Amino acid sequence: MGFATVQAPVLVAGGGIGGLAAALALVRQGHTVKVLEQAPAIGEIGAGIQLGPNAFHAFDALGVGEAARTRAVFTDSLVMHDAVDASEVGRIPTGEAFRRRFGNPYAVIHRADVHHTLHEGVLASGRVEFLTSTRVERVAQDDAGVTVHDGQGRAHRGLALVAADGVKSVVRAQYVGDPARVTGHVVYRAVVARQDFPPELQWNAASLWAGPDCHLVHYPLRGGEQYNVVVTFHSRQPEAWGVTEGSADEVRSYFQGICPKARQLIDLPRSWKRWATADREPIGRWTYGRATLLGDAAHPTTQYMAQGACMAMEDAVTLGEALQATGQDFAAAFDLYQRARVARTARIVLSGREMGRLYHAKGVERLVRNALWQGRTPERFYDALEWLYGWNVANCLSAAAPAATAAAAAAAAG
Repeated sequence: MGFATVQAPVLVAGGGIGGLAAALALVRQGHTVKVLEQAPAIGEIGAGIQLGPNAFHAFDALGVGEAARTRAVFTDSLVMHDAVDASEVGRIPTGEAFRRRFGNPYAVIHRADVHHTLHEGVLASGRVEFLTSTRVERVAQDDAGVTVHDGQGRAHRGLALVAADGVKSVVRAQYVGDPARVTGHVVYRAVVARQDFPPELQWNAASLWAGPDCHLVHYPLRGGEQYNVVVTFHSRQPEAWGVTEGSADEVRSYFQGICPKARQLIDLPRSWKRWATADREPIGRWTYGRATLLGDAAHPTTQYMAQGACMAMEDAVTLGEALQATGQDFAAAFDLYQRARVARTARIVLSGREMGRLYHAKGVERLVRNALWQGRTPERFYDALEWLYGWNVANCLSAAAPAATAAAAAAAAG
């Protein structure tokens, strides 16, 4: 791999999953990194997340694949039930045939364990400085680099800036200024100890119960010692994007028509966190000179594709490969990275909206949804998922190839 010889760091705004993955990708290209995190400590909130094979390809490319595997629970299947009549709508086996097809497993994991895995890798590099309680306020650029000004009046100088500052990105607000699209869908998340979780639902599967204007998800975490429980519903009231404490009474009020087997899930948690969700319209430009967006800052999405963390890690790997391909030329690498990622991540955002509609179908549309997937063979499911799970480090720049080929041809002709 090519190594940078300059001493100035690359700045990364945000110390979440995307920011740490970006830091790892950058140090693997020989750079030093300064991470600017607005929280008082480097850490992660939340509950469980799902990891497709593409996530494990990304972990491996970042050098932390084995550590991630020790913390994940590998599922036997992905399964959807109709939450009204408890019928099975579809099941995707994620065993040996799945692994052969996509080169890696499907797993579920606690979000904090993903963060911890990346953080370990970053610390082991010895090339990353962390500044906490540091909120990015604005970015200035010149031909030689970027200067990030924080809320305490300090200026941070770097070769370039990777903005992984999340769904409410300050850097995106400066360069793009687009509004969030509040969905009106509310997500409640909780983690339940195994001894409190119904034995008849202790499946080694990522399980979804699809209901009218709502759905429920559950799967094991941390070796099966815990279970992640997620419930989503269409709110009756106007929502503001954000996270608050939840109310069990509110959750119960939205799940009256659900079969008893699924409905018992909402009585399990002792406490809930309530997310009022939003995404943004996909944009075709993430890169502004020596600054680029990554992860949720670039492509905030709803949770329905279970790919938020996976896409952030893919972004980081692709950014590293783009730097290598361009000889560590940040302006060229950021442009190449953007071209490789925009369409794929936009497809996740738009597909998430459609999956939310399918999961929450009611009336005749519910019957159509069930007919779409019932009886489908594993191979047909795998074919449908090839675009998503077939990503890896070897093909991560391929989406940018047509433009790169055209540019090379134009240069040769000129």
